[in-house]
Amino acid sequence: MSDRILLTGASGYVGARLLPALEAAGLRVRCMARRPEYLQGRVAPGTEVVRGDVLDPSTLPAAFAGVQTAYYLVHAMGVRRGFVEEERRGAEAFALAARQAGVRRLIYLGGLGSEGELSDHLHSRQAVGQILRESGIVTLEFRASVIIGSGSLSFEMIRALVDKLPVLITPRWVRSRAQPIGIEDVVAYLVAALQLEMPGSTVVEIGGKDQLSYAELMQEYARQRGLRRWIVPVPVLTPWLSSLWLGLVTPLYARVGRKLIDSLRHDTVVRTDLADRLFSLRPRGVREAMARALTNEDREFAATRWSDALCSQGDLLSTGGLHFGRRLVDSRIRVVEGSAAAAFAPIERIGGAVGWYCANWIWRVRGFADLLLGGPGMRRGRRDPHHLAPGDTVDFWRVEAIEPGRVLRLSAQMKLPGRAWLQFEVERAEGGRSRIHQTAIFDPRGLGGLVYWYALYPVHYLIFTGMLRGIARAARAAPR
Repeated sequence: MSDRILLTGASGYVGARLLPALEAAGLRVRCMARRPEYLQGRVAPGTEVVRGDVLDPSTLPAAFAGVQTAYYLVHAMGVRRGFVEEERRGAEAFALAARQAGVRRLIYLGGLGSEGELSDHLHSRQAVGQILRESGIVTLEFRASVIIGSGSLSFEMIRALVDKLPVLITPRWVRSRAQPIGIEDVVAYLVAALQLEMPGSTVVEIGGKDQLSYAELMQEYARQRGLRRWIVPVPVLTPWLSSLWLGLVTPLYARVGRKLIDSLRHDTVVRTDLADRLFSLRPRGVREAMARALTNEDREFAATRWSDALCSQGDLLSTGGLHFGRRLVDSRIRVVEGSAAAAFAPIERIGGAVGWYCANWIWRVRGFADLLLGGPGMRRGRRDPHHLAPGDTVDFWRVEAIEPGRVLRLSAQMKLPGRAWLQFEVERAEGGRSRIHQTAIFDPRGLGGLVYWYALYPVHYLIFTGMLRGIARAARAAPR
């Protein structure tokens, strides 16, 4: 296929995962975004990024030039008011521009739901699909229920509730039934849609193998995270009260939570077998989809360069308030004179006889407490006083990854209500200097993990700040 494929919503949850799949298939992709600068550097060399806004029709003709197929993944759920009207206007402008440009196929992802049981949110989603189908362009509209994957709105809500609350006082909507589908399977459907022979527009309902209630979905997440949770449904929480409650204990804004809850009150399950007849794909069940989502999240998280993540916050030099998924991050930067190798040398000597460059007595107290709890404590020391290799122990840490002169990542092996990592990155700076990025990462296990992190944050602040200062001092003192 030599013509360009237009992808809208490439910076959104589904679009950001669809884009690399299209690129990996060797397709020529053009991304349309209101803020193209957000996508620059995140696309493959052959992918175009152009400015375009469905609410500004004058920007659309250039985006559609040479396009035969377009994905419509635009959503206005976060709009404060009038999101139904805004979604209608955007869809009409997009459909008109596509028809004028001679586009042959539109692919759209909407939401499951039966007529008569639709919230304003789901009704708007399906109305958008109808506008696209009535454009005269062959349109394939997928409808899905809960999408399982890190970053999905429904999944993040469930994750936050289960992680934070040992006892969940929940509204009646937790009894509603859904048919969750993994994000990988959603992307597979969206890619396969390019090759589907279609005489006309159609609606395809997609979902995983299992139909279950939101309460059962929460319990499955708790099981895979090793948490025990009790769910107590109550009949008195209105959507408005529920949205305020979600705003307190989850990352959702109240207005987004209210729209989401309106959708959750009704069953969202697949009622036709059209997907099985049109596609050879057979989506995973909930257990496997959730396990893959958590595993993929861990892999992507381990590959994150925290220097890049911190720089994306601007000129921030230190912070203890970053959130990456469910993880809590304390990241700090210090610039030192000398080469990256000289700056990395004291980092590679950390622990053992050298110590931790700040408040070693606190580290020893923590090691003694770890021994009492059944952990390794500080007894193990180091294999070599100067050099480290993957798998080496460093007191109650273990080397998870090392790139000599550049990166060291330690994973915690002490007893904790969660998982923890300590990562150092060194890179060259201007003027013959080097920049050290020190990042502490904590993945809390339930409410106890959150209490642990915030209760000890003052101590951690002193230790992490002093440790980086001590490393910088040791780097300056090293012979040139």
